[in-house]
Amino acid sequence: MIGGPLFRGISGGEKKRVSIGQEMLINPSLLLLDEPTSGLDSTTAHRIVTTIKRLASGGRTVVTTIHQPSSRIYHMFDKVVLLSEGSPIYYGPASSAMEYFSSVGFSTTMTVNPADLLLDLANGIPPDSQKETSEQEQKTVKETLVSAYEKNISTKLKAELCNADSHSYEYTKAAAKSIKSEQWCTTWWYQFTVLLQRGVRERRFESFNKLRIFQVISVAFLGGLLWWHTPKSHLQDRTALLFFFSVFWGFYPLYNAVFTFPQEKRMLIKERSSGMYRLSSYFMARNIGDLPLELALPTAFVFIIYWMGGLKPDPTTFILSLLVVLYSVLVAQGLGLAFGALLMNIKQATTLASVTTLVFLIAGGYYVQQIPPFIVWLKYLSYSYYCYKLLLGIQYTDEDYYECSEGVWCRVGDFPGIKAMGLNNLWIDVLVMGVMLVGYRLMAYMALHRVKLR
Repeated sequence: MIGGPLFRGISGGEKKRVSIGQEMLINPSLLLLDEPTSGLDSTTAHRIVTTIKRLASGGRTVVTTIHQPSSRIYHMFDKVVLLSEGSPIYYGPASSAMEYFSSVGFSTTMTVNPADLLLDLANGIPPDSQKETSEQEQKTVKETLVSAYEKNISTKLKAELCNADSHSYEYTKAAAKSIKSEQWCTTWWYQFTVLLQRGVRERRFESFNKLRIFQVISVAFLGGLLWWHTPKSHLQDRTALLFFFSVFWGFYPLYNAVFTFPQEKRMLIKERSSGMYRLSSYFMARNIGDLPLELALPTAFVFIIYWMGGLKPDPTTFILSLLVVLYSVLVAQGLGLAFGALLMNIKQATTLASVTTLVFLIAGGYYVQQIPPFIVWLKYLSYSYYCYKLLLGIQYTDEDYYECSEGVWCRVGDFPGIKAMGLNNLWIDVLVMGVMLVGYRLMAYMALHRVKLR
C-alpha cells in the first residue's frame, strides 16, 4: 500500500520509485524528474539513478534536477546544466566540468566531489576558500562565471543551433498522422483490464470491510425481527416492508457512489494528463469493477429479510424481487456517480444527494398517495417509485384477496395504497428504470469529460 494521512505505507524511496514507474507506464520519449534522490540514502539514490541511466541508454531523454549527488552518481550523467540565481554558468558533458572551470580560473588543488565544487561555484564561493566569503565577493564570482559562460559556451551553442539543419525539426504530414494514430501506446481492452484489476484490488477491502458488513446485516436482521412473519391480512405492514426495500437500497448505494469521482479527481487528472489511458476505459472499468462488490450485500440483505418478513414463499417471486432490488441499486449508483462527476466536490454532491433522496422518499408512492396535479410529475422522476411499484406487482395482483377484517375478504386491488400505485404496465416501469440506469451513467461520463487536465 502506498499509504496516506491515516496509515503508514511504503517508504519515501519506494514512493519515488513508484512515481517514476507510474510515469513509465506510457513509455514516454521525454522524462522530467524533480530531485529524484532527495531524502534518500546513498545506496537507494544510486539504485534510482542507475535505473534512470538505463532508461536514458534505451533511447529516452531524461531531464532531472538533482541536489548534492555523490561523485559516483554525478559521473553517471551525460550532460550537466549549472545555474546560479537563474543564470547558466555551465552546460556540457559532466566529465568536462572540472576542466572548464579550471580554464576560466576556478581550479582546485584538492580532490573533491565535482558536484560539491559546482554547488560552491553556483553560490559564488571560490574553490579552496578557507574563510567566509563576503556577499560582494560572491557576487563578483557569479558575475565572472556568467560572463565566462557567455563568452566560451553560449556563443558556441548559438552557432551550432544556427548551423543545424532546420528541416530536421519539421514534422511531415505522414509523421504527424503517425503520431496522432499512436496517441495511445496500449489498446482499449488492455487499459480496461489493467484498470479493472487495479480497481478490484483497491476496493475489495473497502467494500467488504467489517463495519459495512455489520451495518447491512444488522439492519437486515432488525428489519426481519420488526416484520417477523407478518400475516397476509396485515397488508399495510407488508407493503411497508416492500417500500423499505426500495428506500434503503435506493439511497444507500447512492451515497456510497457520490464519493467515487471526487475522491479520485487528483489521480484521474494526473493519469489522464499523462495520457495513460482513455476516459472510456477508466469509466467502464470503474462501473464493472464495482458490480460484484456492490451487489453482494443487497443480495444477502434481501435473502435475510425476505424470508424473516414472511413475504410470498415462492422461489420465483423471491428471485424477481431480488432482481428488482439489484436493478434499483444500479440505478441509484448511477445517480450517485452523476452527482459526484458533475460537482466534483464531496460536500456539494452529498448536499444535492440529500435533497434528492428526500424528494424521492416523499414522492415514492407510500407516504403521499394523492399528490396534487401541479407537482405529480415528481414521482415519475423517483426510481424508488418504480421500484416500489414493481415489488408490489411481483407480490400481488389486482385479483388477489386478503382478510381485511375478521371473516371479511377484500380485493388487493381495492387496498388504498395499492390502488393509488396501480399494478399494471409493469414493463413500462422496467423500461423507465433502464433509461435512468443508462442516462445517469451517460451523464456522469459526459461530466468527466469536462474535468480539466493539466
